[in-house]
Amino acid sequence: MGVVAEVVRIVFLGPPGSGKGTQAALLADECGMPAISTGDMLRGAVTEGSDLGSRVEGVMASGDLVSDDLMAEVVGDRLAQADADNGFLLDGYPRTASQAETLAGILEAGSQTLDHVVFIDVPEETLVARALSRNRADDKEEVVRERLRVYREKTQPLVEYYRGLGLLREIDGDRRIGEVETSIRLALEGSD
Repeated sequence: MGVVAEVVRIVFLGPPGSGKGTQAALLADECGMPAISTGDMLRGAVTEGSDLGSRVEGVMASGDLVSDDLMAEVVGDRLAQADADNGFLLDGYPRTASQAETLAGILEAGSQTLDHVVFIDVPEETLVARALSRNRADDKEEVVRERLRVYREKTQPLVEYYRGLGLLREIDGDRRIGEVETSIRLALEGSD
């Protein structure tokens, strides 16, 4: 894949249940760089009962977003780890315009830039069905719908923000995993 010939920093953007995590993991495995899921990091912290977990548990259970300051701390610490030096795929961050600015600042402080933003778009009813089929404790229908409402309000504006920067690669995520994966590869290779 042409995109792996260099260090790349990619954000995966899309509503909850769009397949961002699956696609990031597939691409990361192929590219030999970490797929960093802030959702997995936060859920793991809750399961472990860590200080971070106790700070975010109630917020996550309600379907709301964790505070920008806390997320900046979590993401900044993770991107400073050695395995992210040669690029990364970031899933779940940024989720707001202020987080996008914070991420740009984190990268700039390390003399880095964001290379691509992969936006995986899926219809809402498909997203609800996918979430309910996962049978996770935090995937109750009312919580899923609240997450989607918050996504539309806070995160959807990032699509236009990154489109304006020329970084956005739009992908139809309402297809089989392999078809979506192929579309992502083609979009990234075509943007060189």
